[in-house]
Amino acid sequence: MFPTKLCFTSKGLGSLLHLQYLSHHVPKRTIFEFFKFWKDQKPKTNISDLPYAIVTPATVSPRRVLPEHIQKPEYADTGIPGMPSLFPILADHLDVERMRASGQMARKVLDLAAKEVKVGITTDEIDEVVHQACIDNKVYPSPLNYKGFPKSVCTSVNNVLVHGIPDSRPLQDGDIINIDITVYQHGYHGDVSETFLVGDVDKRGRQLVDMARKCRNEAILTCRHGRKISEIGNMISKHAGQAGFAICPIFVGHGIGKLFHCKPDIWHYANNYPEEMHEGMIFTIEPVILEYRDDPLEDEDGWTVYSKNYARSAQFEHTVLITNTGVEVLTAGANETFLNVTTDSEDPESVLDAEDQEWKFRP
Repeated sequence: MFPTKLCFTSKGLGSLLHLQYLSHHVPKRTIFEFFKFWKDQKPKTNISDLPYAIVTPATVSPRRVLPEHIQKPEYADTGIPGMPSLFPILADHLDVERMRASGQMARKVLDLAAKEVKVGITTDEIDEVVHQACIDNKVYPSPLNYKGFPKSVCTSVNNVLVHGIPDSRPLQDGDIINIDITVYQHGYHGDVSETFLVGDVDKRGRQLVDMARKCRNEAILTCRHGRKISEIGNMISKHAGQAGFAICPIFVGHGIGKLFHCKPDIWHYANNYPEEMHEGMIFTIEPVILEYRDDPLEDEDGWTVYSKNYARSAQFEHTVLITNTGVEVLTAGANETFLNVTTDSEDPESVLDAEDQEWKFRP
């Protein structure tokens, strides 16, 4: 959720420079990589030839309110998030227990939202379901008023890359929709998203969704203490490139916990940045996979990012914890299994299970 926010309107740097996809070489991770010209630009697509509907802005309903008794993050009233640390903060046992709880709550809300996905429902109606589910479970929907975001969930359909604002547009047969859920519970954020098929989706669209899921899952399998964070992006680039898909390089995973966004940054394209994963790191993996290379364009609403030439995108996200023996997926669904992922929260040498930490989460 909200992995990064660059401006692509006529008021921003994006109007002067284009970004270059980085899937054919392994760059150093610097800000200058974001301001190179694109190579092999995809020609404009004939809309009439597309097997899916192009999404354009629709009507956004008024912001929904929450009861006063629900615990709120620091930005709930002002829209201004807390200042993150310059370095990753390693979780202790209390942090881990609460992140497990918030992660599973985010999963619960996502599963409820997924049941609403069908032809004819509007994304605003999905937002209403998410908002009410948060109230019923006494948690705060983290997107609400984060830097002014007006809704409780992001819903990105077809040619919307990320940060789609729920509105009055009904879902149509052949759509794909990413639903991105983050909840704030007991002072911690849990973040998860998936892309869903609406009705009869064409073969290429189904392949795109399957590949986005595979890229996230294969990236998770690379995670463990002592490995370079760059292995995540390298693995995603390998699988997406081999299948003929592209990666949008400007949207990154992020550390998460007491703050919605913090260090480390998780780049989803091939790179050789030397930072390593360490036991106690908690972060999201959430690559945006594109049907083909395309430019991102930010809407005048300041949030919705469209693809310039109408490429569809798919995204899957999990929040993960680096342990002393592997990785734990904090937002895993009931039917998800990650082969070769090992966890051992009872290891006495683990810094996450210090003997002086007796607190356990109780729902």
